[in-house]
Amino acid sequence: MVEYILLGVLLLLVLVFVYYFNRLNVLSNTIDNSWAQIDVQLKKRADLVPNLVETVKGYAAHEKSVFEAVSDARARMMGAKTIEEKDQAGNMLFGTLKSLFAIAENYPELKANQNFLMLQEELSGIENKVAYARQHYNDSVLVLNNLVTTLPGSIFAGILGKKTRTYLETESKERAPLKVQF
Repeated sequence: MVEYILLGVLLLLVLVFVYYFNRLNVLSNTIDNSWAQIDVQLKKRADLVPNLVETVKGYAAHEKSVFEAVSDARARMMGAKTIEEKDQAGNMLFGTLKSLFAIAENYPELKANQNFLMLQEELSGIENKVAYARQHYNDSVLVLNNLVTTLPGSIFAGILGKKTRTYLETESKERAPLKVQF
């Protein structure tokens, strides 16, 4: 009888271990996939930038510093290796694009240009996808971090070498209130 109880307890421990092993790996894979989706959207954004810059250049040739800043930000985005570097470079590119759109405000014929409007709309769509992908990434990190830091998950995470992951955070300058002027 004691053998059956020990066998039952051992079987239960194996099942719990398998559950936590699979759960931790599925969550890690979900986070990796979430980051890959962000990376795809950031690459898509970076690929649109040269078209947008060329469209604006025709109207605002004297705004050289903004074009250089956009090009530098794009190059930094394309050369980034780590998640943190890519996220920072993506934020920098987004900031320079704001400057580019500010220039466009001074050129009514540019704002009416079909190519510019199409590129601006496509970038807006990509920004929405990046925001959603970042939210999904952070939600996935939250689930993993909760599992890794609570019992009994922390025991199995320690055994399997799983650690908490870092959230993607908005830079402080992006949290500042948006100034709308008419």
